[in-house]
Amino acid sequence: MSEGTVSLFVQGGLASVVFDRPQARNAMTWAMYGQLGQICDTLQADASVRVVTFRGAGGEAFVAGTDIEQFKAFGSSRDSGEDGVAYERQIDQCIQKLESLPMPSVAVVEGWAIGGGLAIATACDFRIATPASRFGVPIAKTLGNCLSVANLARLSAVWGMPRVKRMLLLAEIISADEALACGFLLQLSEAGEVDADLARLCERLGALAPVTQSVTREGLRRITAQGLPADEDLVRRCYGSADFREGVDAFVAKRSPAWKGA
Repeated sequence: MSEGTVSLFVQGGLASVVFDRPQARNAMTWAMYGQLGQICDTLQADASVRVVTFRGAGGEAFVAGTDIEQFKAFGSSRDSGEDGVAYERQIDQCIQKLESLPMPSVAVVEGWAIGGGLAIATACDFRIATPASRFGVPIAKTLGNCLSVANLARLSAVWGMPRVKRMLLLAEIISADEALACGFLLQLSEAGEVDADLARLCERLGALAPVTQSVTREGLRRITAQGLPADEDLVRRCYGSADFREGVDAFVAKRSPAWKGA
């Protein structure tokens, strides 16, 4: 299966970032995370860009998490806990680059925004979605891994603690209607109206004071990130567990995992 690409297009002060791996619902590969980080570095240095949008190719998903095939190497390693620590650190660095962009960001969600995809969408300033879109982090049902404390803080700041517990402890998938009602989504757009609604939002954002927008974004990011506790012991325990290896094996084999709590 293709490793996929993350592409950047810039025109007239508007940057568009596209996650392009539709045959796998745009599930992120290591290469795609690397490309996203590089794109954020490019945008950080481009003063001509006033607004950046993030969107998945194919219309069925924004990003459906990280490609689980890549976790197979974790399960075969004695140091799989350390593999997990390195992975979560890489994800945090990538998401922090996105959060730290100087210009407003908009995620366009058509379909699934799951796991790492939900983290990417949450790191954006605004989100537009179609009514059929779905949001969640069902790892308690699938892989048996965990999120970093930084990503838990990001999700809690936008979704609220009760919904984050539902998504993570109950593996619930949240509907677009609920995401709109709780403020996670700025608006819902019918599939045929997404482009027009997005253009209007970008025009509004691009007409406002860029320095105000930039310092406000950074100030809010600092509030969320301030005083985050250490979490490597938690990540190490989860990724080093037999349950995580079972979750990966079960997912790849398309069977239900047998959790043992170890």
